[in-house]
Amino acid sequence: MTQRSRAAVRAPRPAPRPARRERRIEALLVDLDGVVTRTAKVHAQAWKRLFDAFLDRRGGRWQPFDEVADYRVHVDGKPRYDGVRDFLAARGITLAEGRPADAPGWDTVCALGNMKDGYFQEALAAGGVEVFEATVARLRAAKADGLRLALVSSSRNAGAVLAACGLDDLFEVRVDGIDIDRDGLPGKPKPDMFLRAAARLGVAPARAGVVEDAIAGIAAARAGNFALAIGIDRGGQAEALRAAGADLVVADLALVDFDAAASARPPSALDSFDAIAARLAGKRAAVFLDYDGTLTPIVARPELALLADAARAAVDRLARLCPVAVISGRARADVRRLVGLESVIYAGSHGFDIEAPGGRALGHVVGSEHVAAIAAAADELRARLAAIEGVIVEDKTYALAIHYRLVAKSDVAAVESAVDRAAAAHPELRKTLGKKVFELRPALAWDKGKAVLWLLEALNLGQDVVPVYLGDDVTDYDAFDALKGRGIGILVSDGPPPRPVDYVLRDPHEVRVFLDRLAELLAAARR
Repeated sequence: MTQRSRAAVRAPRPAPRPARRERRIEALLVDLDGVVTRTAKVHAQAWKRLFDAFLDRRGGRWQPFDEVADYRVHVDGKPRYDGVRDFLAARGITLAEGRPADAPGWDTVCALGNMKDGYFQEALAAGGVEVFEATVARLRAAKADGLRLALVSSSRNAGAVLAACGLDDLFEVRVDGIDIDRDGLPGKPKPDMFLRAAARLGVAPARAGVVEDAIAGIAAARAGNFALAIGIDRGGQAEALRAAGADLVVADLALVDFDAAASARPPSALDSFDAIAARLAGKRAAVFLDYDGTLTPIVARPELALLADAARAAVDRLARLCPVAVISGRARADVRRLVGLESVIYAGSHGFDIEAPGGRALGHVVGSEHVAAIAAAADELRARLAAIEGVIVEDKTYALAIHYRLVAKSDVAAVESAVDRAAAAHPELRKTLGKKVFELRPALAWDKGKAVLWLLEALNLGQDVVPVYLGDDVTDYDAFDALKGRGIGILVSDGPPPRPVDYVLRDPHEVRVFLDRLAELLAAARR
């Protein structure tokens, strides 16, 4: 045999093994109804059948159960008895708690919950179970790729539903309504169910993602400090899911890259300052700043958020070089007192109340016709919440803030229930969310984004001006969205942004450094 022949028959070297792909997350904790199965509509219909009959039996004029709004806010994703309790509270109704063993009926929370379960079982038996095939296929692919899967559902029927649709083998771990009843496990929006599922998988929350279609589920994921919270929007609640803290909102899991989603973070505004400078070259700048969490750290009580002298000096210096506005959820007079500069524009109550620098005639007020309703809601909530320690009800004239940062976790649901009742009693107001705060604002198409656009026009800041907006809270996304394609949005956060922004800064210290550098840039351009 020739040398060539020997070479030809030599056993080939094994192909090199592919490098192990870096994993950002190791597990997915997945809700059932509305994510994997099409049972959310069945649940909503069962709730409506229950509550409409219950309200009809009480007589009087009651607003019927809304299968969209009431379902999302009061019952979706929650344990059954919590859903009963929260909906009744929103209608101003208190009912005896009863016991889980109560027969289905009308007299206790547990009896109502058990009746709802009977309605659901009837509907399930009549119609079977449908699944979201694309989502199931994506979960199977993720499992084959090495991700571990757990099911986290408030339903006691989760196991039966999985069996009915042939998905018994999909999830390694299941935490459901049976765990809630057996172990007294708190349900969503508390994070305990997700934390238990992660523990049973042996995966830290920082290495796990949550997939939820319910606002309560996304809130639980955020409360548990999970690496990723994916909201599934199958019915027009994308904004509510984002406001609750979803990192990503999609119609289906089919195309989601879980590792990429978990690692997505915009570049630092400091590291990318040269790119920002290039964007401003030959243009004028206008800077808009939130206050709490942006210029000052978040603190336990609103009155403790005092502006540091160095930060005040940075804002003042910048305001002498370009228009600067502080747009805060605080009352205008409050934020003006705290900042204490005559050189800036103040917009309070999320832009409902605007004052020009130095008292110049640029005043603008939206929602003054709702001031009386806000005051009335404030009085009602102070009375209802008087027994809950740590709650702060702040009437800001054009908005009402209910702070719960100092409230015990076990009492937060009661605070939100009282806020929901106030919102229902005053339909001219709408409930919004912030960091450890519920708010009631005039139900008008006005927000921080509208205020920024109004200011740009009122100050004659045309297309030669690049607006730069810095904020840390969900309410600041209204401004980020309004300036998309025209300005620069900078989120102040050390975590993953709930929605895309241009740049990030980690904390108020980095904000001050950025403002100083921006002032230096603008001063140099004038020379």
